[in-house]
Amino acid sequence: MNDLIEALKKGVVIITFKKIDTGEIRIMPSTLNSEFMPNGSKIFSISPESQTIMVWSLDKKAWRDIRSDTIIEWSTQDD
Repeated sequence: MNDLIEALKKGVVIITFKKIDTGEIRIMPSTLNSEFMPNGSKIFSISPESQTIMVWSLDKKAWRDIRSDTIIEWSTQDD
């Protein structure tokens, strides 16, 4: 989880996860980098031990929380 959080802070990460309500697989471009978020948006601290992670969804242009146990895979845009 530490690696994911660090990647999100650096740039855009594509996260694949299973939605809890529908079981649907979702592929979401996400970030915690303020360059990609609206002015004033900022995350100050994220615990890698948390059961959920808040990310800025670039396709929905909104905050989303993802349960860590639903994440199937993730990759940076450089991968």
